[in-house]
Amino acid sequence: MDKVLERAVFTHPGVSNDTEKTYDRLEILGDAYIELIATKLIWKRFREIPSGRISQIRELLVKNETLAEYATGYGLDRKAAVPQDYLRQSKRWTKTKADIFEAYVAAAIISHPVDGYRVVEKWLTQLWLPKLSELGIQKPVLNAKELLARKIMGKGIKLRYIDEHPPAQQGPGMQTFFVGVYLTGWGWNNKHLGSGQGPNKTIAGNEAAHQALSNKQMVEEITCAKRAHEAAKD
Repeated sequence: MDKVLERAVFTHPGVSNDTEKTYDRLEILGDAYIELIATKLIWKRFREIPSGRISQIRELLVKNETLAEYATGYGLDRKAAVPQDYLRQSKRWTKTKADIFEAYVAAAIISHPVDGYRVVEKWLTQLWLPKLSELGIQKPVLNAKELLARKIMGKGIKLRYIDEHPPAQQGPGMQTFFVGVYLTGWGWNNKHLGSGQGPNKTIAGNEAAHQALSNKQMVEEITCAKRAHEAAKD
């Protein structure tokens, strides 16, 4: 991260009159990026819900309490220079930590013009997946493994979910898991169907199944082979 921007991220406007040296402007930009990324994520994952519900779910992801939680998890709050009385005011301190997180997001994107947005979008998505998994509306996505099994499984057929890479450490207590789904049967041996990643193996496995299901041509090929094998037995 650019060192000038990094210093600004952790400098509260209350301790400096120079807006270029505080997060005053950065947090506004970061807020916009976070809103956009959250909206895109919800819009892509939940295609059947109306706009009002999208707004409700987005609020869960971008509210001060959520962003402050992430700031604390990554230790961003411990690096901040803020007025001392803020630390004794719970609501104000929560808002301040959220502002710091927003500023950090903006600085991370600005510091890397080529791929900063892509990296931050991926990072935020991984942070938000546990929140989304708590919603009842997430159930269709988390049932991708079950749906894939219904489509292609049969007697003697093996569908394996295996770790494709060691977990990647994303921060204090935060990891990303990488899982692939493989098929043995219907004429294939250990055929790779899809890969997924997530903050735990369950979500990563379901993402792998979701990717497999999105390859409609491949799924149709497998189901045709399944029907042919079953018809040959009759």
